[in-house]
Amino acid sequence: MSNRMTYREAMREAIWAAMSADDRVFLMGEDVGHYGGCYAVSKGMLDEFGPERVRDTPLSESGFSGAGIGAALGGMRPIVEIMTCNFALLALDQIMNSAATLRHMSGGQFHVSLVIRMATGAGRQLAAQHSHSLEGWFAHIPGLRILAPATVADARAMLPRALEDPDPVLIFENALLYNREGDVPEDLGAIDIDHAKVERSGNDISLITYGGSLWKCLEAAEKLSAAGVSAEVIDLRVLRPLDDSTIMTSVAKTRRALIVDEGWRSGSLSAEIMARIMEQTFWTLDAPPTRLCSAEVPIPYAKHLEEAALPQVDGIVEAARKLAGT
Repeated sequence: MSNRMTYREAMREAIWAAMSADDRVFLMGEDVGHYGGCYAVSKGMLDEFGPERVRDTPLSESGFSGAGIGAALGGMRPIVEIMTCNFALLALDQIMNSAATLRHMSGGQFHVSLVIRMATGAGRQLAAQHSHSLEGWFAHIPGLRILAPATVADARAMLPRALEDPDPVLIFENALLYNREGDVPEDLGAIDIDHAKVERSGNDISLITYGGSLWKCLEAAEKLSAAGVSAEVIDLRVLRPLDDSTIMTSVAKTRRALIVDEGWRSGSLSAEIMARIMEQTFWTLDAPPTRLCSAEVPIPYAKHLEEAALPQVDGIVEAARKLAGT
């Protein structure tokens, strides 16, 4: 059995269920209360749980992220919402120098069981300052777990697992997914926050991606199938720690890998994945690993330029066919 809902509804249900089950869980961030959340994820929660547990904050990401860290150290289970991931840079000191390090520096005496949610990705004509994909930056930091739910089921199931983690967990929600519908299984325990997932099996090439690009890769895989290329699609889901086993098993089978990443090419998460493939499965490859990333420019405002700057289905198909030699 399963329930059908939107990605937004799945996130709302996950937060609602967590707050209902545990009085230590509370939500804080800009506009999460009276406004109902920037993307309406927390709509109705202020009325249900009150201002003590649904807290509107000042426009100070460093301030309220630090408050969330303090609350976690005090035994609470805060969910901090940062409106978009570019604003998280204002809290980078708190996240990197405090949240990520305290369990290690205290020899395990202190746990920062903190969840930080933030919207990510471009495609909404919000221009260069609100269209970042910075997951790869945060995935560079030891002490953090980085999640990127692409499916409605993962959006519903990952949050409760994240709240159980002794380390801080950052959840990157691609803003284009909030209206997407999908099925949520009744057995949420079958979904973890440790492993990548094979979303489509194939034999000729591995398409490795995450977040909003998953759906582009699945569409590209359909077009590739019509052209005689069998594409396997891997949803990374967990960006730190990366699930090397699932990636390498797929690449060893298909012997070709295309990584699709909305981050910029230079210093990207895709570069890390390519390096690991070369380190671990070099002798199985029939072609060099390839990547398709966003153009090395600030994301444009104009719709046609924004679309040109991002990986798109036709570009994925073209790159995959070239790699497969068809």
